[in-house]
Amino acid sequence: MLDFDAIATLALASLVLIIGHALKQHIPFFSRYNLPSPVIGGLLAALVMWYGKQHGWNIQLNTSMRTPLMIAFFTTLGFAASLKLLKIGGRYVMIFLGISIIAAILQNVVGASAAVLMGLPPLLGVLCGSVTLTGGPATGLAFAPQFEAAGIVAAESIAIMAAMCGIIMGGIMGGPIGTLLMRHLQKNQQPLTTNHRQTNMTSDLLASSTDEGHLLKHVGVILVAMWLGSFVSATFTQWGVTLPAYIGAMLVAAVLRNIDDKTRFLQLSENGLENLGHVALSYFLVLSLMGLDLSKLASVALPLLVLIALQVLLIGLLSVTLIFKYMGKDYEAAVTATGFYGFMMGTTANAMANMDAFVKRYSPAPRAYLVVPIVGAFFIDFANTLLVQFCLNWLK
Repeated sequence: MLDFDAIATLALASLVLIIGHALKQHIPFFSRYNLPSPVIGGLLAALVMWYGKQHGWNIQLNTSMRTPLMIAFFTTLGFAASLKLLKIGGRYVMIFLGISIIAAILQNVVGASAAVLMGLPPLLGVLCGSVTLTGGPATGLAFAPQFEAAGIVAAESIAIMAAMCGIIMGGIMGGPIGTLLMRHLQKNQQPLTTNHRQTNMTSDLLASSTDEGHLLKHVGVILVAMWLGSFVSATFTQWGVTLPAYIGAMLVAAVLRNIDDKTRFLQLSENGLENLGHVALSYFLVLSLMGLDLSKLASVALPLLVLIALQVLLIGLLSVTLIFKYMGKDYEAAVTATGFYGFMMGTTANAMANMDAFVKRYSPAPRAYLVVPIVGAFFIDFANTLLVQFCLNWLK
């Protein structure tokens, strides 16, 4: 029997991360569709663990660091929720956020309805809906224990596979969606260019130093937000409101970020916080995936594929109708639509890759590059957390 303590488990996770990163670099499929390195390495480790169990291996991992790493990651998302950025984006950000929330609601309605029609619990459809598609693998794994408690067997395994399918489809289908809209513009003799001044409107606001002197400050402010957030979460629990463990820290982080926007007392670096969040997310994903029991997926493989197929059609329809229409019916709207498809099915990385393909071919789309990351990476997570919690309370 191999018994790994917390440090040994983290060391093993580091090796798995290195392997995942190497595989992404050397296998074009993984990089083309923006599959996260921790997910690649973690799933490979899960397959090895599954093989080992079939041959009598007895490996015990200590994954006690999962929860604090998860909370740390979501705390960095809270620090990204700047009202100043929201104001810069103006009405387009608000419109885009509103449609994104509607889309997340529809993902759960479609998923739950389809699950019931297949004789399955409606919460399975929710888990394969906004939890893992709008939210991504981290949100899916964060909510998995609550879905397990509500009766969804192997919720962690289902969550990661649904998220993986979504990421792949977000990369595969985003291009055709954009191409369809570009052809529509050409047919109507509209220019595939933008008159906006090419500039990354968020860069001046977000850029700041990330040297060694700032690293300790950013680690410290994340830990402070996690600490204060624990009291906020405990208060919600006392009120009888059940929310994910990270929501208190996210709220505290959002408050601290907006105070700093006003005072510049902390002079927080978006890049520094994002990098720390990425490290926390990578380890959280790997620790979660290494212990997955993939054998439990066999009974839900076909229903999962049906649910993902329905979501592919739903988000595609919303991209070419609501997003294109209300984001301006122009070149910027078409680029925004392909980005929308990327993050509503996968991650913000999918969204940016989808948009990059069209910007490189045609012309810059600064409005799309402002609106999509702000909503896809930051604000939709707040709304999606409340939506998923509502579904858990209502459908269990």
